[in-house]
Amino acid sequence: MVPLAVVTAAIMLVGWFPLTTLWHQQSQLNTTSAQIKAVQRQEQALATQSKAIDTKAAATALAREQYQLVSPGQSLIQVLPGNAAGEVSPSSADPGLQPLVAPSSAAPLITPPATTHHSTSGFVTRLVRTLEFWR
Repeated sequence: MVPLAVVTAAIMLVGWFPLTTLWHQQSQLNTTSAQIKAVQRQEQALATQSKAIDTKAAATALAREQYQLVSPGQSLIQVLPGNAAGEVSPSSADPGLQPLVAPSSAAPLITPPATTHHSTSGFVTRLVRTLEFWR
């Protein structure tokens, strides 16, 4: 009777023991702890960056480089790139210096809409013509 009870207990333990569930939960815990460590490393890197730009000189340099801001009393001058000889050609520097275009040689700004002819008549044609503004 005792061996039968031991075998039955062993079968019940193997059948109902959540071994696979525990294994999946452990792998999820390992993945989550790895993600937490990665976030902590990122937090440390951001804290280091924050300390590096916490000074007034670093904030001023950042404002000059990324936002083109200047201190009060200063003026910002931007130098446009020229050609290889160091000269600025009229076409690249200022479009206002380009010669005027004759009205006869200018392309029209507005193109006429393409007309469509419907060979069928009736309700469908009227419906399509009514809803043409959807195109």
